[in-house]
Amino acid sequence: MNIILAQTVVNGLMVGMIYVLMAIGFTMVFGIMRIVNFAHGEFYMVGAFLFAILYGSNDMPFAVSVLLAVGATAVLGLLMERVVFRKFRGNELNGMIASVGVALIVQNSALLLWGSSARTVAPIVSGVVSVGGIVFPWSRLVVIIGAIVAVVSLNLLVGHTRIGRAMRAVAQDAEIAQVQGIRVDLIFPVAFVLGVSLAAFAGVLMAPVLSVSPFIGLAPTLKAFVIVVIGGLGSVPGAVAGGLLIGLIESFAGTFVSASLSEILQFLVVIAVVLLRPQGLLGRKEREA
Repeated sequence: MNIILAQTVVNGLMVGMIYVLMAIGFTMVFGIMRIVNFAHGEFYMVGAFLFAILYGSNDMPFAVSVLLAVGATAVLGLLMERVVFRKFRGNELNGMIASVGVALIVQNSALLLWGSSARTVAPIVSGVVSVGGIVFPWSRLVVIIGAIVAVVSLNLLVGHTRIGRAMRAVAQDAEIAQVQGIRVDLIFPVAFVLGVSLAAFAGVLMAPVLSVSPFIGLAPTLKAFVIVVIGGLGSVPGAVAGGLLIGLIESFAGTFVSASLSEILQFLVVIAVVLLRPQGLLGRKEREA
C-alpha cells in the first residue's frame, strides 16, 4: 500500500510539473498585460508540431530542433502581440475575445499547413528507472527535468535581472512603473513572448509523450485556466501550487476512484476556491477604486 501511495504521489507530481509549465506562461501574460490568453494552447500546439517536423520527420539534432521550434513560435507570438494583443492591453473582456479569434486562426492555419492527421515522435529516451519499487518512465522524467529547468531559469530571470525587476514592477502597477522610467511598451512584448515560449517549450517536451495534431491546444488551455484560477490569476507561485495540486488530484482520482471523477473534483476545487478565496490561493486582492 505504501508503494502504491508513493507511486501515486510521484505520478501526480510528474503530471503537475507539466501543468505548471503551461500555467506559468498563461498567468504571466495575464499578470503583466491583463489578458486572459485563450490562444495559449495553440502556441503549445505550434511548438509541438514544429518539433515533430524537425526532430521526428527530418532527423535534425534534438537541441537544434528545440531551439528552432521554440524560436519560431516566439516569433509568431511577437507577431500576434504586435498585430492583435497590443490593442487590447488592460481590456480583459475584449482581449479574451480576441484571443479566442487568434486561437481559431492559428488552429485552422495549422490544419491547412499540416493536415488533420496525428503525428507521433519517438521518445528521446526510452525505458524506465525503478527506485525502491517506484517506477519513473524516462519519457516522463525528460519532461519533468525540462520543466524544472524552465521554471528555475524563469525564476532567476524574474528575480535577479533588470528586465525581470521591470516586469515585476509593471505587474504590480504599470502606471507607477512608467513614472519611474520603465519602458512599459517594451515590457509587454517581452512578457508575451516569454509566455508563448514557455507554452511552445511545454509542447516540445510533450510531443514524444502524446500524439501531435492541430487540435491538441484546447485541453492544455483549459487546464492552465483552471490552475491559475486556483492559484491566483497573475501569480507565478500560485501557478506552481495549482499545477501540482491538479496533478495530485488527477493521480489520486485515477488510482483510487475513477479517472472520470478527476474532472469533477478539479472543478469542485475551483468552485470552492472562488467561493472562499476569490483571488486564488496565492493571488492578491484587486484594489478597490
